[in-house]
Amino acid sequence: MTEAVLELAKSLCDQGTEEETLRLMCATACQTLDHLLLDGVTAEDCGDSYKLAAAWMVMDWLKDSQDWAGVTALSAGDLTVRRESGQKDSGRLSHRAMELMAPYIRDHAFVFRGVRG
Repeated sequence: MTEAVLELAKSLCDQGTEEETLRLMCATACQTLDHLLLDGVTAEDCGDSYKLAAAWMVMDWLKDSQDWAGVTALSAGDLTVRRESGQKDSGRLSHRAMELMAPYIRDHAFVFRGVRG
């Protein structure tokens, strides 16, 4: 499935992205989704949703790793880069990928904690 995700990611990403980097990110996105799949559900059971979700995750990771948005200060001596957190777009595609995969994955965001009464 990684190869299918790689082909889709190549078509969606900038042409300047190295293929080996993209391949590694695609493999990691597939592993992430595989880990979240419901018992008995395979990547193939998810159809194109799996491929698109994994490719969106890769695009999001690339954007976050290459984006200079939010940089508030840059120094040249002893190189310092300051970045403000809480960017609106950060993680947007990954969030949409999880929404797309919702019928096929375990709810990984919910935690139930008991409270002493």
